[in-house]
Amino acid sequence: MEEKVILAQGEIISTNMVTNYLCEQGISAVLLPALEYMRTDKNSEPDLTYIREKLALQLEANPGYEIYITQGYICRNAYGEIDNLQRGGSDYTASLIGAAVNASEIQIWTDIDGMHDNDPRIVEKTSPVRQLHFEEAAELAYFGAKILHPTCVQPAKYANIPVRLLNTMEPSAPGTLISNETEKGKIKAVAAKDNITAIKIKSSRMLLTHGFLRKVFEIFESYQTAIDMVCTSEVGVSMSIDNTKHLNEIVDDLKKYGTVTVDQNMCIVCVVGDLEWENVGFESKALQAMKEVPVRMISYGGSNYNISFLIREEDKKRALQSLSDVLFNNK
Repeated sequence: MEEKVILAQGEIISTNMVTNYLCEQGISAVLLPALEYMRTDKNSEPDLTYIREKLALQLEANPGYEIYITQGYICRNAYGEIDNLQRGGSDYTASLIGAAVNASEIQIWTDIDGMHDNDPRIVEKTSPVRQLHFEEAAELAYFGAKILHPTCVQPAKYANIPVRLLNTMEPSAPGTLISNETEKGKIKAVAAKDNITAIKIKSSRMLLTHGFLRKVFEIFESYQTAIDMVCTSEVGVSMSIDNTKHLNEIVDDLKKYGTVTVDQNMCIVCVVGDLEWENVGFESKALQAMKEVPVRMISYGGSNYNISFLIREEDKKRALQSLSDVLFNNK
């Protein structure tokens, strides 16, 4: 706990300095200490009822200010000790506060111009994505868009409050608006995740055998290894993972149930948008774009906002460029 107390001092000192500076400049500003209202419960999850009630009291005691300043990230735990919010840092604080006060919009400022429809370092002719559903943003965050941690906007999502990502280097830019609104039938972006390993287990014993998948998944669970993609057939199952710490042990255990093959240096390329199955045509466009790229696995149906392709890392650049050309540039 001593470490967390020390880490909190940076937030406390900097916010006091900014508040004092604004007041010296004649701006009506007040500091609302986060430790007075931001608290987690015994499960280390934000205590939303407590936050709402205590923040309301702070605002009632300090009415009429132009600017309200507080600290991000820091809080007290259920025992009154200084702690932190674990996930998402100050973005999480912003989302919790916005939900607590029922804000019309939550703004998160960063030095990156929102999310792009592709990685501009790899693909030519990218453009910023101006509107996303919360689920679309979560998919992109997992696949490398490091602007927003998926869990940090959950309070805003559940409170139905839009979150706008804005660029501190270009404050006049409209940024990216994330909300519960879906742009029907529109594909928003393409992203990629590197360092993926594919594992296939083939077994004639799988045919009509109940419990086979449970036994396979329990092996990954025992080594605390998450599975990204899954594809099954009558005699086999293929999975992808990004954590290879226990790969050898996992493979040895899987060999009890069948023949195991491993492909490393793979990459997941993900198409994100409104991809509900009623929206006919988007699958054929994505597949057409991938016609020259060897595809190891395809995942569709687990989400209404994602279709994923497992390919070799060496094919990533041409896959992303081809998808961009077909889906966004109409080539």
